[in-house]
Order: sequence, then structure tokens, then C-alpha cells
Amino acid sequence: MPSSTPPKWQRLKTNIALAAAFAAATPLAALDLASRYQAEPHLSPLPRTDAERARIAAATSPATDFTAPEPFEDLPAGAATVRARTDDEAFSQHSATLSFAQELEFKLGNGLFKKIWVFSPASTKASDGLGPLYNARSCQRCHLKDGRGHVPEQPDYVSASMFLRVSVPGPVPPELQEISDYIGTAPDPVYGTQMQDFSAPGIAPEYRLQVAYEAFEIALNGGETATLRRPSYTAANLGYGPLAEGAMLSPRVAPPMIGLGLLEAIPAADILAHADEEDADGDGISGRANLVWSREFNRILLGRFGLKAGMATVHEQSASAFSGDIGISTPLFPAHAGECTAQQAACQTAQHGGGDSRETEIDQPNMDLVTFYSRNLGVPARRASGDPQVLRGKEVFYAAGCPACHVPKFVTHRLADRPEQSFQLIWPYSDLLLHDMGEGLADNRPEARATGREWRTAPLWGIGLTQQVSPRATFLHDGRARTLLEAVLWHGGEAEAAKSRVVALQPQDRAALIAFLESL
Repeated sequence: MPSSTPPKWQRLKTNIALAAAFAAATPLAALDLASRYQAEPHLSPLPRTDAERARIAAATSPATDFTAPEPFEDLPAGAATVRARTDDEAFSQHSATLSFAQELEFKLGNGLFKKIWVFSPASTKASDGLGPLYNARSCQRCHLKDGRGHVPEQPDYVSASMFLRVSVPGPVPPELQEISDYIGTAPDPVYGTQMQDFSAPGIAPEYRLQVAYEAFEIALNGGETATLRRPSYTAANLGYGPLAEGAMLSPRVAPPMIGLGLLEAIPAADILAHADEEDADGDGISGRANLVWSREFNRILLGRFGLKAGMATVHEQSASAFSGDIGISTPLFPAHAGECTAQQAACQTAQHGGGDSRETEIDQPNMDLVTFYSRNLGVPARRASGDPQVLRGKEVFYAAGCPACHVPKFVTHRLADRPEQSFQLIWPYSDLLLHDMGEGLADNRPEARATGREWRTAPLWGIGLTQQVSPRATFLHDGRARTLLEAVLWHGGEAEAAKSRVVALQPQDRAALIAFLESL
């Protein structure tokens, strides 16, 4: 197998340096639209010096030697890396960079993340306001042990960590019309933007999610085969009549929570330096930034979070989940009825936990604690990075072209107000950009700029501990892949060539690739 790296790597170091210099030197009014999306109102970064930019370019250069681990490779979150536990708490540790006072803040946020919300009225006023429609009673019940969710169990199909997004075609809002390829959508007029399968007493749930699988085999080089599962999804037992004509459904399994604050601290210019929308270098990879409306900052920002990069900040992602997943109002999403629509009268008039001294069911100080907790769940240290099989697997990973999307390294902003995430060399193995993953993984539901075939590159750090944390967890956006090899074999579209190289590997090299992924 050739050990050369993809062509895109040859210019990334230069692109990152030029983008950072351009953003620092050019007034905002003079920047074109693409450059204006580098704005980061959620951060207060200090400017990088020329010397720092040179250090960063050297530190984030792609690997060329696969005989030993790279410097600091065992610390995927830099100084924030936590020890790799061997139990189901591996994703539940706080970042190693927190001060003693911040550890208390983290623990308070953890309590709110695990809090079991109850229906109104309740004697426990601090915990009432659940629903009336919801998918889970706590954040922890979606993000199991701060890790991945799982698909529903048959025969009753109950799951608090998977649901269906829903939307219908709609107009592009005026504030987003400057983005020429923004795809207009609207909530389903009855079911909103998310299907909820649980409800308060006396109120009908919206549906019951049903999943069926069709198995098929793929032949692999060396006489091996793999069995994949092609899923189909049904929104059964609809509680409020049929979905609107043209309704688009997208299954979503809750992703892991680790390292989010570090992803938020990556300079937007460095992310955009990896974009190649027109595939100028001809390597078949054309990552695109999702550009979304931030309710938090009332402007267009670079999307980073969610399976299609539909949210710009950890705080907005968290507040949106409180509203959609649990039915809890927040200052950013103040509707007490959560996702209930005007067509769901009983839901709209149900008693809620707001009012009087509680304008929303969770207030901003408590939302700040949840956000701090979500930003500071630690990334575990690498395991066996120097093992010969793991090193061979890393070489295979590079030779197959995987780093063209799963970009190994970034350096975060230098942040005076967030020292816990400041100026860290991190290894998320994601470019946080959108890529066409082919018809096999398409959900055919757009989100902002993301088409129905595009997904944000999933970060790979910690992926080897996924099933240690939650034994029933599976992989990809809808959990169809039971193993990491199955997840790789579902790649298509821009990743078709890389997947084909994996299929063509000798069995021992395919096993080495999986060993490398399991070490992350």
C-alpha cells in the first residue's frame, strides 16, 4: 500500500497560516461573505503572533513517520486530557485543566445534567416543568454516561436516546438570504421540528419510533465478508394525525459529549482553511462549512455542533436540547410548551413550571452551569499508541485518505477568559465540515446549507471507548453500524474511494486499521 498522503495535505499548512493572517489584518467591512463567517462572538481570542503561527503549522502537520507515536499524541485534548478509565465513567471526568473552584462548577453542572425532571405541578419546584411532550427526562438519559445513545429496543421500541427530526420545505428567512445555497425548511405544522415519543398524563405522545433492518453482505479482500444492516424507520401511532405532505424525517442517535469546549475553541479560520467546496485539488473531497443563524448572538455563524453542524455554540446546542428533548424552557428558548405546536391544544394549555419568580423552567445561571459542564467533559488519553499494530493501522488510515476529512490535529485559540481550553494541541480527528456521504447514508433532509446527503465529519477521539461506556451503543448518525468496520463500510460519496481502499486491504491491514481506531 502506498504511504503517500492525500494531495490536500500539501497545502493545508499554508492555507491555515494565510487564513489567520488575512483575518487578523483585514477590517471586517472589507471581508467578503465567506470571511465574515469567521466571526466568533462566543470567544475572546488573543491574536496569534507570527512565531505562534509557525509553531502551530509545524505541530499540526500531517504524520509522515509511522514507526513511533508523534509528540503529544497520547494527549488528545492537550493538557486537558484525562486518564483512560476502564469502567463506564470514562467519558464523565472533568477536564484536567480545571481549577479547584471550577471543579465545583463542573459538579453542579453535572447535577443539572443528570436531574430527573417531573411534571407540573410538583412539590419539587426546582425540578418541575417536564414536557408536556418530551424524548427524555434528563440530559443523561439521551447521552448515556455522557456517551452515545442507542437504537430502540424491540418489541416495544422504547428509547430515550434516539428520535426523528422532521421538517417540510419552506422559504429562506430574510436574515439568511445572503447565503445563496441556504436551503429553506420549516417545521411540520403539527409536529414541529422533532418527534417526541413521551408525554404528560392526559396528553397524547406524538408517535412511536419503529426501526427495521435488512441485512446484506459485502465481500472484502482476503476472503472476508461483513454483514451490514440497512435500516428503515417508521413514525408509527401518530397522535395528532398525518405528517404534512413533503415531511422529511431524519433519525438521530445522541452523540458523545466529550471535548465540546475544545471544539468550540478551534479558530474558525483554521476550520475554513480545510474547506474545498469546488474540489480545487481534484481529490474528490470538498468539505463545506455549514452556516447557521445563531439565536444566541442574532447573526450568522459557523456551525460546529450537531450531526449536520446545525448549531454554532455549546450553549445554544444545550438550550435547544432542553427545549426539544425535555420540554424545559430556557432564556434562549422560552416557550414553556417546548416543541408543542399551535395544533396541539392540550399541550399548549398544560400546566408548566414557569411563572412568578421563575420566568423559565431553568434560569440562566443554571444554564451557564450546564454549559460549563458540557464544555469540560474530558477526553480520555490514548491507549497503546506505540503498539506496532496500532502504528500500522495509523499508516493505513493515512494511506486510505481518511485524514482528508478526519483531520487529526488543531490548536485552539489563546483565550484569556477560558484558560481551561486555551492554546491546546488537540486531536479530534474531524474537520467539523460537511461532506456528501453518499446515498446509503442520506437522510434526504436538509439543514441550513447541509443537503440531505451531507453530514458533519464525526470527531473520532474516544471512539474506542464507546461500547465500554455504553455496551448497547452503536455507530453512525442512526446507530446502524454495530462495529467500527461496519461504520467504515457505510461510507460513500466523497468517502467512496477511501472505503474502497479499506475493502481492498489485506485482512491484517484491515485489522490494524480497526486497532488504530480503537486506540483513539
